[in-house]
Amino acid sequence: MNSATVRGLLLRGMLAGLAAGVLALIVAYFLGEPSVDKAIGFEDAHAHEHGTEVVSRSVQSTAGLATGVLVHGVAFGGIAALAFCFTLGRVGRFGPRATALLLSGGALLVVYVVPFLKYPANPPSVGDAGTIGRRTALYFLMLLLSVLLAIAATLLGRRLASRLGPWYATVVAVTAFVVVIGLAYAFLPVVDEVPAGFPATLLWRFRLSTLAVQAVLWGGFGLLFAESAERLLHPKPATAATAKAVPAAH
Repeated sequence: MNSATVRGLLLRGMLAGLAAGVLALIVAYFLGEPSVDKAIGFEDAHAHEHGTEVVSRSVQSTAGLATGVLVHGVAFGGIAALAFCFTLGRVGRFGPRATALLLSGGALLVVYVVPFLKYPANPPSVGDAGTIGRRTALYFLMLLLSVLLAIAATLLGRRLASRLGPWYATVVAVTAFVVVIGLAYAFLPVVDEVPAGFPATLLWRFRLSTLAVQAVLWGGFGLLFAESAERLLHPKPATAATAKAVPAAH
């Protein structure tokens, strides 16, 4: 794969990430923001002191939300495109479409779902301000473990494929990943800082909305990038009608 192709895939990945970010932004605004507003209302009702609002809530829920989601989409779209360039042809006999979809689905699982199941997202008013550094460190540790173990499982599957065949090698690699992740879940500290009286339904809806945002972001990226990568790497030949429309050179 030459540098021009890599640049083309990188650009398409960033554009696909931007488009997927727009879809995720819609989901975040209509599903996530109502839960955030209710959580802030709970916090205000139980707070003894009210701090000064540096950025208004209306700006946070519109321009701030859009900036965060779209920048996230573009950045991760570019990173995923570079990962696609490295992955294509190295994890099986998959074409560009299948590789892009597998990559986006794997990224959703490894980068978000696995850490989320151990340390799920919390709305405002949930979590002690004094432990934010510890909670952040634990989350990124879980994220790092998930990524490294996914890479190790992929390498294990490739090494076993010649002896066990693709199917059994995949089963062994996935099983090893699940077992080690389960051990990490068991041994890493539990974080439970939900304040007394906080509505369980609100917490559940907020966490589901964050999961939906990521699913739409990565699912949309996978579909869009899969199609654009396929067209770049395997362009369709000119049809007969197109060939007749182009005059022959003399």
